[in-house]
Amino acid sequence: MCELMLIRPTNIYEKQVMSYKEEMFQNGDSFDGCAGLEDVHSFDEWIDFEKRLRNKYGAGYVPSEVFLAVRENDNFVVGIIDFRHPLSDFLKSFGGNIGYSIRPSERRKGYASEMLKLILPICYEFGESKVLLTCDKENIASRRTIIKNGGLLENEVVDTVGLSKSGIIQRYWISI
Repeated sequence: MCELMLIRPTNIYEKQVMSYKEEMFQNGDSFDGCAGLEDVHSFDEWIDFEKRLRNKYGAGYVPSEVFLAVRENDNFVVGIIDFRHPLSDFLKSFGGNIGYSIRPSERRKGYASEMLKLILPICYEFGESKVLLTCDKENIASRRTIIKNGGLLENEVVDTVGLSKSGIIQRYWISI
């Protein structure tokens, strides 16, 4: 039995999503997999993913499926994950199909691995047989999460766009 469930965002989770944003800012974290949560002032602005992100990225926009990772026993949002498809040239090099983050107060509880495990069948339903995930070379927790879910390192690339702290991005493929 899973401890988490992936749920599409709805207004029911408005306060939790906005408190997630605050906690991430207070911790100085990047908003990986959060569909631009860092750029908005309200839940209603955030949840309009298609229009907002299409305007932000223009020709580089890639549709994504955004999910909240909600703990079953108390309906608490512990993470956000998105599945981007198809891969653009930028995502092929630096971002991958899947991005995710865990609320700082809920880390080191196995939630990232569980979230990733739960989204893989969704990726398969969208026609993917393998997905690309990337992480900073120095992000040991993310690397372990990816490998635990079957990720195989393809290569490392120099981060010419400033996404990583180390300057090197690792690219992993997971077969579904």
